[in-house]
Amino acid sequence: MTASTFLSFDGIDGTGKSTQCKMLVEWLRNRGHAVTACVDPGGTDIGAKLREILLHARTTRLSAKTEALLFMASRAELVDEIIRPALARGDIVVSDRYLLANVVYQAHAGGLKSDDLWTIGEFATGGILPDLTLLFDLPLEAARARRGRASDRMESRGDAYDAKVRDGFLHEAANPLRRIAVIDAAPMPDVVHRNVLEVVVPFLRLKGHKIEE
Repeated sequence: MTASTFLSFDGIDGTGKSTQCKMLVEWLRNRGHAVTACVDPGGTDIGAKLREILLHARTTRLSAKTEALLFMASRAELVDEIIRPALARGDIVVSDRYLLANVVYQAHAGGLKSDDLWTIGEFATGGILPDLTLLFDLPLEAARARRGRASDRMESRGDAYDAKVRDGFLHEAANPLRRIAVIDAAPMPDVVHRNVLEVVVPFLRLKGHKIEE
């Protein structure tokens, strides 16, 4: 059976993680690999509706628990409809955000317990977690300057919240059980992409993928 691998990209908004997701997916597809790309929250019909509520319904009040569970619900559907079948086919799955973001935004920055969210996340995903997460890190001022668009619900919560988000990502990355590689997002996108390949290519080879440069 063809090897399958699940990668997720995460980090504070403005680090270029979505751009790097697209660049890696294109790089792998150009070398003949079957790649399934997805975004969390979203990626399914119900996920798209939940994404609209979670990121863009500014006048809708959500408690931290409700917000966390809506993210979990979107992810559960994404796993069932997209990620699990793709892994079963032997695809490389690349997800723009995943459970780590839920833990960081709603626990480290939102006041819930991170252990509770990891446990709920294990249930919501059926235990399907990334083999490797790439965490793109950038100082808050630089990340804000890069956004170039209006802030969504999660991005408009102020400096103190954003600082907790970044600290939460780095805290989780320090735990080797989470399988997180931190990528400096400060250089130009092409340089960051090369740094991503330096991490991802050896990892994919270890997982059994034949990767040509």
